[in-house]
Amino acid sequence: MTHIVADLSKRHAFVTGGARGLGLVMANAMADAGAKVTVTAARSHEELDKAVQTVGPEHCYGVMADVCSTDACTTAVEQAVGRFGPIDILVNNAARGPGEMQGTSAPFGATAFEGDEEDYSRIVTTNIVGPWRMAKLVVPSMVDRGWGRIVNISTSQPTMLLSIGGPYGPTKAALETQSAIWAKQLEGTGVTVNVLLPGGASDTPFIPGGKVGSRVDIDWPALAGNIAEGNANISGLLPAEVMVAPIVWLASDASAHITGRRLVGANWPPHAAPEEALKSAMTPAIAAPHVL
Repeated sequence: MTHIVADLSKRHAFVTGGARGLGLVMANAMADAGAKVTVTAARSHEELDKAVQTVGPEHCYGVMADVCSTDACTTAVEQAVGRFGPIDILVNNAARGPGEMQGTSAPFGATAFEGDEEDYSRIVTTNIVGPWRMAKLVVPSMVDRGWGRIVNISTSQPTMLLSIGGPYGPTKAALETQSAIWAKQLEGTGVTVNVLLPGGASDTPFIPGGKVGSRVDIDWPALAGNIAEGNANISGLLPAEVMVAPIVWLASDASAHITGRRLVGANWPPHAAPEEALKSAMTPAIAAPHVL
C-alpha cells in the first residue's frame, strides 16, 4: 500500500479534467484522504456522472466546464463554492494533447505547419490560459484565508520536444515557467504553487490511439527514485496511480515549505515516508526552465 500521511478532511479540492485519467485518480485519492472534491469535464456528461459515482456523491461534485471559456470556469467555481465552500486546492489537470491536432490524414503525425489553426489555438488556450484563468478565480480567496495549494500537471521533458506533438510540449514548458512565476508572486501568502507530472506516458485515455488497460507491466516501485527529472523513456505505460501519493502530500499542510518546485510521480517511492519520498521525486531547482 502507498504510504500516505495526510488529513484533507477540512479541504475542498477542485480538479479540472477530473472525470477520467490522471484527474480522476487524483480526485479519488484526495477524497480518500477526506477532502471534498469538485471535478470538471469538457467532453462527456456520461464520463462526469460516472466519475462522481466512482469517487462518491457525498464527497464529489461534478460540473461540465471547458477551461477555454471564462464564463464556464466562473460558473463552475461559483457552483463548487456553493456546494462545498471555498476552494483550498486547485489541480490544473485539464489539457488537450497531440492527438487533438487535426487537419491531416495522420493527426498525431502532424508537423507544426500542417495542423488546423483552430485546433492549435484550442490546445494553447486549454493548456496555458486555462490554468491561469482558474488560478485567477480562486487565488484571491486563498490569499485572504492565508492557505492554498495550486498544483499544475505537466509532462516529461522529452515530450516537451516531441517533434509530432504539435503545441502540446511547448504549452507544458510554458506552464512550468508560469508556475515558477506564480510561486514567486505568492511567496509568503500561505499559497504554494508546484508542478507534478507522472514521469512518462501513462495508462490513460490521453495517449493517442492508446487503449486503457493495455500497459506493459513495469516494476514501478523499482523505478521510483530512478527516473531522472522525468526524462526517462520508459518501456510501457506507467500506472496512473503514480500520482496518488504526491498529489495528496502536495495538497496537505505538510507541503507548506515547498513551492515553485517540480515533482515526478514515478520517482515517489510508494512505500516511503513522505519526506524521504520527496527527496527522490523533487527535481533539482534551476534559475529558469531550459529545454535546449
